[in-house]
Amino acid sequence: MERYVCALCGWIYDPAKGDPPNGVEPGTPFEDVPPDWVCPECGADKELFGPE
Repeated sequence: MERYVCALCGWIYDPAKGDPPNGVEPGTPFEDVPPDWVCPECGADKELFGPE
């Protein structure tokens, strides 16, 4: 699974880790992350993430 990086702050979404504090379980591909999810570091919208 591909990792995605926030264009604003550089935080990396790693599908193997997910984002459990924000409701995204480990093993969740970025494509399956809810559309209203935001970067836990800076609050950027999901659309501002791109492949690492």
